[in-house]
Amino acid sequence: MRRRLPATMTEQAAIDRAFMRQALDFGARGQGTTSTNPCVGAIVTQDTADGPVIVARGHTQPGGRPHGEANAFDRAGPNAAAGGTLYVTLEPCSHRTIRAATPCVERSILAGVKRVVAAMADPNPRFRGLGFALLRTAGISVTTGVLEAKAQRIHRGYVLRVTQGRPMVTFKVARTRDGYAGGAAGTRIAVSCPAASAWVHLQRAHYDAIMLGIGSVLVDDPLLTVRLPGMAGRSPIRIVLDSQLRLPLSSQLVATVGEVPVWVVATEAAPIERERALVAAGVEVMRVSAGADGHLDLTEMLQLLGARGINRVFSEGGPTIGEKLALAGFADEVIVSTSPKVLGHPGIVAVRPGLAAMLANPDLYRLADSGLIGHDHFENFVRTA
Repeated sequence: MRRRLPATMTEQAAIDRAFMRQALDFGARGQGTTSTNPCVGAIVTQDTADGPVIVARGHTQPGGRPHGEANAFDRAGPNAAAGGTLYVTLEPCSHRTIRAATPCVERSILAGVKRVVAAMADPNPRFRGLGFALLRTAGISVTTGVLEAKAQRIHRGYVLRVTQGRPMVTFKVARTRDGYAGGAAGTRIAVSCPAASAWVHLQRAHYDAIMLGIGSVLVDDPLLTVRLPGMAGRSPIRIVLDSQLRLPLSSQLVATVGEVPVWVVATEAAPIERERALVAAGVEVMRVSAGADGHLDLTEMLQLLGARGINRVFSEGGPTIGEKLALAGFADEVIVSTSPKVLGHPGIVAVRPGLAAMLANPDLYRLADSGLIGHDHFENFVRTA
């Protein structure tokens, strides 16, 4: 029988990165479906004469259970993981919850894996490092920090919620080539090409909630659902920032509240009769304090969403809200799509001066991705400070 020589440290590091990359990509499929839990990816491998092979893949399932590791072990079947390696994008959980699921550390020990490779530690200060310590105590080799930067970005919503009490926010805006998101006086204009619009719908499916301001609702009367074949069930919660509860009862959002939930966040001073009417129609109304400008206190609003278990928010709230989020330090990612179309006269500026200055500052944002989707050019900026 042909034997394979043990991998050198350099070879093993390359193998670990390759499998972790797959685990991260596989786990990311669950984004938008696992709240309040993170979307963890896991891969189980076994060594063979021709090198390591994948025995099973898993990711956190809708609703947050089972976790990625447990899902992978379930798919592997009895004894298939014994002596193998578990690649996981986040430190395996070590504690029991009220749902009484077996912790993933215990599942890993019972499965008989000899090695665990993790991308990052649990950001929750209550449990950080405990899972790794328990695995090592059980005689399992543990390697950490493999593709950690990519894992931190994928799990950023969960990280922010457990460390700062708020969700990750991605602000997205579409503009014409001459820089406008809308016509004069806020009139609606068609900006994105069909391929770019479909891509945005796909992004919506990977978030727990989609958020916009009441001004955009009054102009566009949007549905804010995922309208891609077979993906209607991935439509996120729809959140409207509406200081004075002006959301029309005749809007498409209210008309479809039975299909996809609608949350409205208002100030404490908003008319109670408007709240009663919206609640009677099926809308959930929440109130926060007003900021210095009389509008919603963004910090309190995001803390409220974090308390409700929201990890990831996709904001299509318009240029004003986008700039406010960025200036307050809450726009964790900014997506700007630029169409080849030209408005040709003054309109609503898509990227306001304050946000534009921040995106141009390498100490605040870096350009993580860019390219064409259909005819539109996309840029994805990630906040670094």
